[in-house]
Amino acid sequence: MKKFLEKIFCISMISFYCIQIEKVQAIVPYYYFPTIKNLQKQSLYISKNAYQLLYFGQYEDSLNLAKLAVKINAKDEKLWLILAEAQLAKKQYKNALNSLNKAEQINSRISEVYFAKSNIYLKISQREKAKIALEKGIKIEPNNHKAIFQLGNILLMEKNYFGAIKLFDKSIKIKPDFWQAINNKGLAYFEKNNINLSIKLFENAISIQENAEPLLGLASCLRINDIELAIKLAKKALAKNPKYVNYEYRKEQLWGEKLQSSTEILLQNEQLKKDVILAKSKINESS
Repeated sequence: MKKFLEKIFCISMISFYCIQIEKVQAIVPYYYFPTIKNLQKQSLYISKNAYQLLYFGQYEDSLNLAKLAVKINAKDEKLWLILAEAQLAKKQYKNALNSLNKAEQINSRISEVYFAKSNIYLKISQREKAKIALEKGIKIEPNNHKAIFQLGNILLMEKNYFGAIKLFDKSIKIKPDFWQAINNKGLAYFEKNNINLSIKLFENAISIQENAEPLLGLASCLRINDIELAIKLAKKALAKNPKYVNYEYRKEQLWGEKLQSSTEILLQNEQLKKDVILAKSKINESS
């Protein structure tokens, strides 16, 4: 009888401990530890959302998401590029350059890093650094017509008209209908006093796209020899983009002193008085 009771006691104790173990297991929380691969996927998803927010002008939200993406995965240069774009949109130029440096450390063979750097350097008036960055990017991507064009623009700022024209030609050779480069060749040749060639270039640019800039540039070229056509073109240019009535705005578009002077004389014509007043009023309304 004693042995039988001992067996019953042992079985009871074993059953008790089994029940207690099950209870313990039931209350132990389960933690999910994501893999590196899953984290990378998540960071890419977040960065994609950050880029979309940036596109729609939601800069603060875009910046916060981009920061989160690089915290999750700091080894992806594309995430640093997106962060730099968001920082640039918020005018955080120093931070944007730091992010681009991080991207460059990860992968120094991405042309976009150098093109983005050049853009920031131009915004903070460090033209020489902008030029060096562009040259590095073009070495990686030699057929990028926009980057070549931008390098030509820097030379145009420096009044190196021959060098600028050479780069514009290179850009046009890659993309023959790139009217902006054709237009800027016209700007350069005007400063070199080759008005006839400027006329042809502005006309060529207009044949591709009837933009306000080549229209007003051509009008300024024709001011002396064909004032009626010049006035007609100027009216059309100001209607398309009133900002071109402003000297400082044209300066931002890299118009040289000679073309600026000719344009100022043209815009003082009595027949353009109403158009000039209207253009200025539109600028004030939008500001």
